[in-house]
Amino acid sequence: MPRISPYTMGLSSEERQALESVARKYTSPYCDVIRAKIILLADKGLPNDVIAARLDTPRQIVSKWRKRFAMARLPGLEAQPRGGRKARFSPQSRHPG
Repeated sequence: MPRISPYTMGLSSEERQALESVARKYTSPYCDVIRAKIILLADKGLPNDVIAARLDTPRQIVSKWRKRFAMARLPGLEAQPRGGRKARFSPQSRHPG
């Protein structure tokens, strides 16, 4: 039995325009495009399982971004600092060109 998400989107017209713009741009980072598409599909009332299948991404990822958007709106879709030890070398110093 599919689970129903407790988080509804209720996008404003400004939020919808911003998300559609990100989802359409071929220069947008892939992760940003997927996040925008998740929210746009969730706003149409689709369950997480269907969104995950359409976007070929795990259901847990859909659930995560749906919840973050519901809690913080557009700023919730921005990347958060990652845990773990800081890099000892920058990517440029590892691969001299």
